Amino acid sequence: MDDDHIASIPFGDAYAEAYDALYGDKDYAHECDVLERVLAACGSPGRRLLDLGCGTGGHAIPFASRGYEVVGADRSEAMLAIARRKSERLEVHCADVRRFSIPRTFDVALLMFAVLGYQLEDEDVLAALKTARQHLSPGGLVAFDVWYGPAVLAQRPSNRRKVIDLPDGQIVRSASASLLPQQHRCRVDYEVRRLGGGRLVSETHESHEVRYFFSGELDLFLRDGGFSRVHLSAFPQTEREASEETWNVLV
Repeated sequence: MDDDHIASIPFGDAYAEAYDALYGDKDYAHECDVLERVLAACGSPGRRLLDLGCGTGGHAIPFASRGYEVVGADRSEAMLAIARRKSERLEVHCADVRRFSIPRTFDVALLMFAVLGYQLEDEDVLAALKTARQHLSPGGLVAFDVWYGPAVLAQRPSNRRKVIDLPDGQIVRSASASLLPQQHRCRVDYEVRRLGGGRLVSETHESHEVRYFFSGELDLFLRDGGFSRVHLSAFPQTEREASEETWNVLV
């Protein structure tokens, strides 16, 4: 599949419709448990939460069910439509996290499931962090997970195939991955096929580039965004230190 046939903006309509099925094995409730514990240990001042890059509400909805006042933002209207179907009471806004602004403040800002990694240029990363800072009350915390550079370089990205069985067929996702070390990025080209009744129902292709980070540059971004780092660990196994074995880390 050449680049002309691959969607340039991730999380389009077809991919969004398959998203929750593809990540049905992701334990969002447990991740929220972990986040609550770490945020409390870091001195979180309250229960007003801004979820930047909220997607289909995987973290926002569990937090709302626990009594948090939650607002979500995401640039994919297709993903937000699913979030609204799952929870009519969830307040969400269609907006780029680099430019989102509402006249309210929160105790916690989240950028979870590699949201910060989708900000590819330095100015994009800093803009997303400044959005979080703009919306935080005094003493507020920002929490995000990213791909950890030492682990990405040690383990290297690989091609993968995932098959999800549905009552009326299957979703098959093929992922072709490559490393772009000069840019500190991985590129993953996805093919998502929906099968039903012994035939191909739909097919979509997307190219995702995700940036990975090293601890020193994270500290620089955080400083320039108005933050100081108080936590860095593997995620969701936060008892483990970040290392070449921990592809995903929580900051």
